[in-house]
Amino acid sequence: MASSSSSTLSSPFLRLEFPSARKQRSSNYVPFIRASVSEKPPPAVSVTSPEPTKLPIRKIPGDWGLPVIGPLKDRQDYFYNQGRDEFFKSRIQKYQSTVFRTNMPPGPFITFKPNVVVLLDAKSFPVLFDTSKVEKKDVFTGTYMPSTDLTGGYRVLSYLDPSEPKHALLKQLMFFLLKSRRAHVIPEFHASYEDLFNQLESDLAETGKASFGDANDQAAFNFLARSLFAANPADTKLGQDGPKIVQKWVLFQLGPLLRLGLPQFLEESTIRTFRLPASLIKKDYQRLYDFFYSSSSSVLDEAERLGITRDEACHNLLFATCFNSFGGMKLFFPNIIKWIGRAGVKLHARLAQEIRSAVRDAGGEITMAAMEKMPLMKSVVYEAFRIDPPVPLQFGRAKRDLLIESHDHAFQVKEGDLLFGYQPFATKDPRIFERAEEFVGDRFVGEEGEKLLKHVLWSNGPETESPTLGNKQCAGKDFVTLVSRLLLVEFFLRYDSFDIQVGTSPLGSKVTITSLKRSSF
Repeated sequence: MASSSSSTLSSPFLRLEFPSARKQRSSNYVPFIRASVSEKPPPAVSVTSPEPTKLPIRKIPGDWGLPVIGPLKDRQDYFYNQGRDEFFKSRIQKYQSTVFRTNMPPGPFITFKPNVVVLLDAKSFPVLFDTSKVEKKDVFTGTYMPSTDLTGGYRVLSYLDPSEPKHALLKQLMFFLLKSRRAHVIPEFHASYEDLFNQLESDLAETGKASFGDANDQAAFNFLARSLFAANPADTKLGQDGPKIVQKWVLFQLGPLLRLGLPQFLEESTIRTFRLPASLIKKDYQRLYDFFYSSSSSVLDEAERLGITRDEACHNLLFATCFNSFGGMKLFFPNIIKWIGRAGVKLHARLAQEIRSAVRDAGGEITMAAMEKMPLMKSVVYEAFRIDPPVPLQFGRAKRDLLIESHDHAFQVKEGDLLFGYQPFATKDPRIFERAEEFVGDRFVGEEGEKLLKHVLWSNGPETESPTLGNKQCAGKDFVTLVSRLLLVEFFLRYDSFDIQVGTSPLGSKVTITSLKRSSF
């Protein structure tokens, strides 16, 4: 897959090139791919004492409070009394520090180990990606891990540390999937999102408004199934039920971490007190499993060649597709539409002009080369990732005693401490970004703009780095960047401008389209 940043930042580890797409693709086009991944994870750095620092050493402020009472109080502030952003802002002000101790949900009685050291600036946050310093085992969802009964009894790839043998094998399988289906991504995206646009226009004509999220859920699931597994869900027993099943399944995993909008007493006495039984979702999950198992023969064959059972491979493919990829598109696509919609018609006009000009110059085709000639479009995608990352919470457990630096101080962290970072604060660090709280569409245009890409961290690593077998950066990093670009390209080839209303939902922004102006040039 082509590099997710500019050509000067292309990956030496994984470079996938996708064919172009238009309604009628050139019959003599031969797609090709270059892909290489390191065979073994890089060796961990062996250091027995914290690194030296030139900054003054400060004791980590804050505390975890009394057992049970402290975590419960922090949980009330996090969800109800303050809300997530204010929870962190108020503690930064209280302690005059972007590094401090607190408790993270869910806490008692789902977990009794909610204690974390919080990292909320661009300088301290990246330690969470350094697997020589932090362990990523079973911390994907933070201070607790959902039951493996929800994933077929397996600890899937997201919960594995790179030091575990299965990590490299399963990540290699994900690379194989992306490589083997690279020719289908761009055309299948066009087909699936043409259906979305038609649905939006139909809803607008009938009711004067259209839910982007509902239409996007179906389009995203169909696109992933068709492009990665050559299967159309509507032609199978799964039908159109995929997105709803996935949302229920995700709720069973993330429910303790979500604000569902129910009365506080009801939420506290149910999803924050006990785990929802996996047996309640078992039949629906089996429908998803059967769909992916029947659609993944070639990938499962490769899994067996690597030494992974077909059953374990299928559960991992399901998780990667439904939780990681579909979940990412469900969260991020409404966010990017939200930010562009709020930016107004001037940005819309600039995007439409750039995108249409580049596609015309490419003979009317949407190609990787054409998209590389759309610097504003690429910048807008990066800016959306910066200001509203789809996975805002990151965790890692200190492998040894560490010195972690913020901009102003160094802090001593003990081996075994659970480190937590809230990414939107790190990627809106005013010491790094001017107008950090604003959506600036052309922020990453030009040489100076590209220098800031190392501070875009949505993929569990810097935008300037690439996923390898030995790190925890998202295996589909470039895939997600590509489809996000495709959303803008397809949208502004079809429309000049649009208007929206924005609300909230448990899993992100709720975007309602109130007008669409069809392309006039």
